[in-house]
Amino acid sequence: MYLADRSAPAGARGAPDRGAGRSPVVASAVLALGTVSLITDISSEMVTAVLPLYLVAGLGLSPLGFGALDGVYNGVAALVQLTGGHLADRVRNHKLIAGIGYGLSALCKPLLLLAHGLGPVGVVLALERTGKGLRTAPRDALISLSTPAAAQGRAFGVHRAMDTTGALLGPLAAFLILSVAVDGYDAVFGVSACVAVLGVVVLVLFVPGAPGGGGTRRAAAEPGGRAVGVREALALLRLSRLRALAGCAALLGLTTVSDAFVYLLLQRRTGIADQWFPLLPLGTAAVFLLLAVPAGALADRIGRRTVFLTGHALLLTGYGLLLWAPGWPALSFLVLALHGAFYAATDGVLPAAVGATVPRELRATGLALVGTGQALARFGCSLAFGAAWTVWGAGPALCAAAAGLLCSAAVAAFVLRPPAGPPRRPRANPATRAIRATRGTR
Repeated sequence: MYLADRSAPAGARGAPDRGAGRSPVVASAVLALGTVSLITDISSEMVTAVLPLYLVAGLGLSPLGFGALDGVYNGVAALVQLTGGHLADRVRNHKLIAGIGYGLSALCKPLLLLAHGLGPVGVVLALERTGKGLRTAPRDALISLSTPAAAQGRAFGVHRAMDTTGALLGPLAAFLILSVAVDGYDAVFGVSACVAVLGVVVLVLFVPGAPGGGGTRRAAAEPGGRAVGVREALALLRLSRLRALAGCAALLGLTTVSDAFVYLLLQRRTGIADQWFPLLPLGTAAVFLLLAVPAGALADRIGRRTVFLTGHALLLTGYGLLLWAPGWPALSFLVLALHGAFYAATDGVLPAAVGATVPRELRATGLALVGTGQALARFGCSLAFGAAWTVWGAGPALCAAAAGLLCSAAVAAFVLRPPAGPPRRPRANPATRAIRATRGTR
């Protein structure tokens, strides 16, 4: 029933199974990384909460300029993920690359105090998102390599819950600072920079450098342990289960409407006042926080494929309510609950499935491949949905997205179906064979 576990290659299964036979627990490295993400998300969401108002009201940017910056803010991180994942595997030090990413993001926070105008602000935001892109895959690889295979869903659920806690606290902190500080925006950016530095300090002091033996010292001790090159990374594409995961994640991402559009549609259906609109993302985040760990543990127990597809079924139900349910007050709570449950059932479950498919020496690269494809697909969906809304209206656009999600989920359910018959004895996977062959010719 797992997305990829039953056909996971030997190299992928053997690495994290050091805790096999013992009750699944959350490793200290996962808790430390969750703390880093919590602190960093407080810092990032403080800026995100005030950025639209700061740019439009403070700097006088046009809506078109803000739209361009928003595209930079969300698109750069996805493109840089591949670089961060490959670098982490190449230097065999995931903590180092993650630390560079966290440090770059922290450095950019005070630069917002000096940036004025579309160009400088765009450069700072691009650098900040570059830091996020660099750290995402190495961080998830550290979580995967620190956790037994049977408990990866729970581990990613714990991390995502801690990360979401930061996303809830960040806007609240920004609100409090703006209400008491004289130079509100400058104070928010300054405090955000200090909090981001604290996250980097926690990473350096408390996150192990080589969980499960995945760091530089392990690489030096392994026979023939050399840096992973581009040829070995490309060999990942020979893994049929990874191709299936990446393809299905991208296909479903093409029909996953942006959160902002969901909130706008919900406001139109229910007539929520403008002053309450900023609280809608907090509703999604609160449900995500409550369900992330139970959803991850359930995925470990009954199968990641089942939970992952159920999450998209919940999202489809939310689309249906936005289209056809009466506009009564409870609609807001139902849609936000389904939206948060969708993220709880998918955001940590997908990397857990990828970790069971990819050999440990290419773990970050594999996670980056799937994550980048999904992020770019969702970005394309946002562009297409916005254009469809403009041309056809909100209702027909959402109908098309719902129909596409239904068809995509059916295809994903078929492609990701468990293999028929009893599990076969695992063989060396193509990526591992390519790595050995390449090293043998050097």
